[in-house]
Amino acid sequence: MILVDGKKIAQDISASVAEAVSAMSVKPSMTVIACNPNFETQKYLALKEQKALNLGILLTVQILPNDSNTETIVDSVNEAVKNTNGIIVQLPLPAHIDVEAVLASIPPSHDIDAFSYQNGVTSVLPPVVGAIDEISRINDLDWFDKKVVIFGKGKLVGAPTFEYAKRQGALVSVVTEETENVLDITRKADIVVLGVGKPNLLTIDMVKDGVVVFDAGASEDGGLLVGDSNPEVSSKASIFTPVPGGIGPITIALLFRNLLDLVSRQ
Repeated sequence: MILVDGKKIAQDISASVAEAVSAMSVKPSMTVIACNPNFETQKYLALKEQKALNLGILLTVQILPNDSNTETIVDSVNEAVKNTNGIIVQLPLPAHIDVEAVLASIPPSHDIDAFSYQNGVTSVLPPVVGAIDEISRINDLDWFDKKVVIFGKGKLVGAPTFEYAKRQGALVSVVTEETENVLDITRKADIVVLGVGKPNLLTIDMVKDGVVVFDAGASEDGGLLVGDSNPEVSSKASIFTPVPGGIGPITIALLFRNLLDLVSRQ
């Protein structure tokens, strides 16, 4: 069984990014726009700021108050396009904000999170998909004709991974709360992708021997950060991404690699 070392992969990606940035006469810049971020999101923003600093990338965090409306955030995006190479709108946004309108306002040329990936506008991969692609490449995992089961349809994991799997020629099923006979579906899966944020969503009795598990879920359970998969599933898996330390660190490193890809196209 291969237990993916996401920290090591992230270090390798970051090293190549730092080398590329050091050779640039003008340092790349990015703007992160957040609206009333909670404590966990603020910690994540601080992590991005420190990472950018280490890589020599100029990062500006713009925090908007909770009473901001959709138009205000869109205006902030439009203004950032003029002054920066890449933009991240930090999710989640408050419930009264039209998230679709905000994300649609980010032009593909500045879309670090690659929300436009699903409509084929950008070749930059969304960070979670990029992490899955990187792990697959390192471990010679071929998705063609594989039975893939994806839990959830979220913007960050489920929806873009569905698009990625289809492009790889996989046979894809999506499991939601409305799905019946989930056991029958998951026990046939060659690859399972998780990103719901629900502990123990995938248990050892739900998978076959040799399954590949990409766990991009993250939630708190008893004060600990855990994924969607029960750790026992790893005993059946051929490749398994732990939480923490699996996909998460890679996604942060890929944000900055995506920025460099966008700069090269600009």
